[in-house]
Amino acid sequence: MEAATLIVVLVIALALFFDFTNGFHDTANAMATPIATGALKPRTAVLLAAVLNLVGAFLSTEVAKTISGGMIREDEISVAVFPSIIFAGLIGAITWNMITWLLGLPSSSSHALFGGLIGATLVGVGAMAIDFGVVMSKVILPAVIAPLTAGIIAFTVTKIAYAVTRRYDRQPDGRDGFRWGQIFTSSLVALAHGTNDAQKTMGVITLALLTVGWQSAANPDPQLWVIVACAVTIALGTYMGGWRIIRTLGKGLTDVKPAQGFSAEASTASTILASSALGFALSTTQVASGSVIGSGLGRRGSSVRWRTVGRIMIGWLLTLPASGGVGAAAALAVVWLGTWGVLIDAVVAVAIIWGLFQRSRRNAVNAGNAMSEVADSGAAVKVPRKPGPTRLERAKARAAARRDADAGTGEDER
Repeated sequence: MEAATLIVVLVIALALFFDFTNGFHDTANAMATPIATGALKPRTAVLLAAVLNLVGAFLSTEVAKTISGGMIREDEISVAVFPSIIFAGLIGAITWNMITWLLGLPSSSSHALFGGLIGATLVGVGAMAIDFGVVMSKVILPAVIAPLTAGIIAFTVTKIAYAVTRRYDRQPDGRDGFRWGQIFTSSLVALAHGTNDAQKTMGVITLALLTVGWQSAANPDPQLWVIVACAVTIALGTYMGGWRIIRTLGKGLTDVKPAQGFSAEASTASTILASSALGFALSTTQVASGSVIGSGLGRRGSSVRWRTVGRIMIGWLLTLPASGGVGAAAALAVVWLGTWGVLIDAVVAVAIIWGLFQRSRRNAVNAGNAMSEVADSGAAVKVPRKPGPTRLERAKARAAARRDADAGTGEDER
């Protein structure tokens, strides 16, 4: 009993640390664009995102139920083993989050968690303990459909924004006003992030509590203390900033105009909020990237760097197997060594986290220098400095050419 209690406490602590990494890993999804366009100052942006993540975590628990009562079949797993399996899965998720943060790569914290849990379960128990139907319907399919949907919405909203604010006869078009709109839409993205991503850690902790009988299986909803702990932790992580990933996305988007940023953020927020209501545990990073690409296609004169998009997508594809591989390795130690394997995993995890943190200090990125360099991995949308003429300008040019031609003909006749 003492060993089981220790393992559950370790699971809760590690789950909250994952929640913390999720916060600073995904801050860029909401705040990179408004920081880059000057709509918000860096510190103000991350503080606003932290507060709204905290609020959003209390608004829904549907995603938590997907994890605590859907993806993993608890009844197929021994009570003595399951907490250790969850612990191993969290190690896989955290390791991948820390590596991608160090590289400034906007990968999916959600898929890192799912990959770690699936890899650990496959090695520690077997394939029969995973409900692949739920994995396909609530994880894989949303990962494909959500970015595409967000991109289409962003494309449409961008087209409408530019049509409504089109400049006529050299009059101001008012598009700089979208910077104010970005404050609202980026806040909505941060709120939506809290309703989706904070729920995943709640689900993991609830899953561990259900397994050891500390919570009734008849009520799989997260307990109040779990909701509060996860909400506060993800808010603290968000306030840390995740400046490396903000630099990657933000500097790559400095050529994107406020109208595009407004459209992309509105699309991201609406997609995430709808998915949270349906219990789909999707990746906010993938949704945000799909929205950015859609807004780039929606603006006349801009083009998408598909090679860069391809590199980002390769990172997405690697997330599940990479985190799953680490989770499987950690689970193997548990299977071979039991409680000692858990302790060894804990020591190794702390060593990895500390080592990556120390490595990051060699070229520290903070609010002061996050926007000082251009990161290629964030340059998904390229906007030319001098876009081509609009249809109205081309029509005026043709009319002027005809008048000049008519005037020349009249001169020749005289």
